[in-house]
Amino acid sequence: MSAASPIKYIILSGIVILVAGLFWKGFGNKGVTADKGISYNYQVRPILSDKCFACHGPDANKREAGLRLDIAANAYSALEGKDKYAIVPGNPQASEVYKRITSTDPEYQMPTPGSHLGLLNENEIDLIKNWISQGAKYEQHWAFTVPTQAALPEVSEEDWCKNEIDRFTLAKMDEAGLQPSEQAAKEHLLKRVSLDLTGLAPSLEMQEQFAKDDAPKAYEKIVDQLISQKAYGEKMAIHWLDVARFADSYGYQNDDVRTQWAWRDWVIHAFNGNIPYDKFLVWQLAGDLLPNPNKEQILATAFLRNHKITEEDGVIPEEYRVEYHLDKTKTFSSGILGLTVECAQCHDHKYDPVSQEDYYRLFAFFNTSKEKGFDGSAGSGPAKTPVLTITNSEAKNLLRFINTKDTSKIVVSVMGENDAPRATHILNRGVYDAPGKVVTASALPAVMKFDTNKYAQNRLGLAQWTTSKENPLTARVFVNQIWQEIFGRGLVKSTGDFGMQGELPSHPELLDWLAVDFMNHGWDIKRLVKQMVTSATYRQSSKSTKEKTGKDPENIYLARGARYRVPAESIRDIVLSTSGLLNYEIGGPSVKPYQPKGIWEATTANRGSLARYIQDKDSALYRRGLYTFIKLTLPPPSMVIFDASNRDHCEVKRQKTNTPLQALVMLNDPTVLEASRVLAERLSMSPVSVENQIKEVFQRVVCRKPNAGEVKLLTDYYHEELATFSKYKTKAGAALNVGDSRHEPKADQVKAAALMRVISTIYNMEETITKS
Repeated sequence: MSAASPIKYIILSGIVILVAGLFWKGFGNKGVTADKGISYNYQVRPILSDKCFACHGPDANKREAGLRLDIAANAYSALEGKDKYAIVPGNPQASEVYKRITSTDPEYQMPTPGSHLGLLNENEIDLIKNWISQGAKYEQHWAFTVPTQAALPEVSEEDWCKNEIDRFTLAKMDEAGLQPSEQAAKEHLLKRVSLDLTGLAPSLEMQEQFAKDDAPKAYEKIVDQLISQKAYGEKMAIHWLDVARFADSYGYQNDDVRTQWAWRDWVIHAFNGNIPYDKFLVWQLAGDLLPNPNKEQILATAFLRNHKITEEDGVIPEEYRVEYHLDKTKTFSSGILGLTVECAQCHDHKYDPVSQEDYYRLFAFFNTSKEKGFDGSAGSGPAKTPVLTITNSEAKNLLRFINTKDTSKIVVSVMGENDAPRATHILNRGVYDAPGKVVTASALPAVMKFDTNKYAQNRLGLAQWTTSKENPLTARVFVNQIWQEIFGRGLVKSTGDFGMQGELPSHPELLDWLAVDFMNHGWDIKRLVKQMVTSATYRQSSKSTKEKTGKDPENIYLARGARYRVPAESIRDIVLSTSGLLNYEIGGPSVKPYQPKGIWEATTANRGSLARYIQDKDSALYRRGLYTFIKLTLPPPSMVIFDASNRDHCEVKRQKTNTPLQALVMLNDPTVLEASRVLAERLSMSPVSVENQIKEVFQRVVCRKPNAGEVKLLTDYYHEELATFSKYKTKAGAALNVGDSRHEPKADQVKAAALMRVISTIYNMEETITKS
């Protein structure tokens, strides 16, 4: 076998079959059969939204002929200056909408050829016709209705179900003529749940413990064990840091250091302490406005201050002050409500019932902050007004979750209300210096009424409105985000858009059932997570069949387990933990691990403390991925290559790509090579055979026992490399000369170098960084 064989092995084992799924918004349809009637929400509105609302929807500035098709009363009314009606319930032939979508006359047909929206197909035309024939009944958008719990559906195999989730998923499989997959093998299931709950591969000891435990509740016991680990809070925090656009610098041209890391420590603490989600939100949105707020509650409001901030002399302060509050509004609406409200910054929303006035009334909640548009040039301080100062004594005694490294005070940018009232204007075209009508603070009426007798017109009132059980979005959106993190795809695929242009839920009854159950059980996040990972749906093998792949290429019906690459942070954590290098310390300032030289210097202004990249030393090099220093103008390259968020805006869903650059990182990254070297040096001194050493490495890293073919392939490769290094011993020393960690002085360099190549190959297996 040639030296190139391991690369061939990596390529063969890493092939990903990409199946182009058919885009069908009918997944999750309610009532698709004629006897149940045509559903406006699930069948008709998606067509109108795609083809009609751009010209006949909520945006008054773009509305043609005065016709609005998203509201029943308008659609039923006579057209301007004509004795004609767009929709005549019960009579398609008298309805202008039907006549125009079936016309072949370019001067008359809709959508017009000039709109480039495309004509309706035969199926879409039939749906519109039948809907009108059945009375053209409109329904409130599904996401704006308060969720209710449907009765648990009848299913074909009740014995398969572990909890309520399974009854809903199995009912959908039954509809599609699919069968659930067998339960995943114990080793695969353990790796999957360990990665989902802690972001780490299970240790050898945990693997052996779980393999031997045949008790009926063995799996539930291991779930409880994982969810109680401190690593759980770190894994859960990663998604919320994306939502909150957390970074360690300010962004823009003069990109200097900021000190928001104490807020990240709080987020980890909040997840580990299982702070209820409603309280978690209230503190972050308005902790400073609570009665007699303590420093922990005020610290939580740093959530709203993680946006980019300019430190450049010469900027217009008001322009950036407005920009910061626009960012807060977007983060709140997208990350918490799951709506694209920012579309209404310049004009009425084209698709959702959100006017420009609605937008600025929401914006008004944040417009009263003490925050300035310009608060000093670069180097003037790591935190911007208003700030929270935490003394070393407070960090050691009251806020013990903060991992302070020295005796200095910690200063964090937080929220605080302006002393004098500030008027909020509708900004014409969304421009800061074009103020229009003055508006007062109010939440989005399309979502839920903002009762000023019940809620104060400040951020605390907004927070209470947001966490009301009558709010139709908050619980749904969070449940969907957690489902996405665990199953790889949300029940609503468009995680940040529950509006008219968003995807329909694949399992609407399940989404609503989970949202209500979540609220009724005190917004308990750990309980929600455990519900999902203990379901039979989650425990399925990811093996597929031609039938399942053909019927459901995207696994929307959940008839098999999820299979996808782990997040960028977990890739680093797997490598460090399985090699024994990982520093398990929780929290503290962000760190700067290995990074290609000269990148910062070549891409940023030569000023401030971040002009040069100064790599950390010793144990700081081996912190978990979520502690990696994020410079907004140049995020960590190796993590971005694996689709980590660049954190310059709120992000609720990461991309998952597969590029050659990812293979290059795994083959050449100093962290991977150092981990391979450290593990190789340690094992090479073991008295056990090379074959058994390779078996141990394989199980540590891949989390299963290798088969005979894999053992032979890797052992043969070891002996090939051993022969090469024995002949050219200087090459062995060169191969081992990687990383700052100490070498094992008694290790045989030739054996260690050969084993290092084998371990590096195992780290480069697709299976190593895939949750399957």
